[in-house]
Amino acid sequence: MSGLKTNQEFRKRRHYRVRKKIKGTAERPRMAVFVSNLHMYVQFIDDAGERTLAAASTQSKGFSKVNGKNDSETAKALGAFAAEQAKAVGIEQVVFDRGGFAFRGRIKLLADAAREAGLKF
Repeated sequence: MSGLKTNQEFRKRRHYRVRKKIKGTAERPRMAVFVSNLHMYVQFIDDAGERTLAAASTQSKGFSKVNGKNDSETAKALGAFAAEQAKAVGIEQVVFDRGGFAFRGRIKLLADAAREAGLKF
């Protein structure tokens, strides 16, 4: 039974594969996204300087969930909120890191909302 893998382990392996190719810099940080059952998180990370430049989540003080759920409307609102947080610290261009998740559903809606709010991928 020790050879069985969980979906979480498969996602982590995909994330490692993605991270080998994607690096964030101070001029173009990595926009890392993580989605759990209850919350969504976005971080703008400078991998060269090893620091987080900005962050936003459904638990942030300035953000209120649209309808109290972790659904597509909340993903769109978080994408726009994350773009505002990034622009506040001077970030215009990012490298998108989907975190091993499939680029569909809430991840895609969050990315599209961030693009509409002015971030360039």
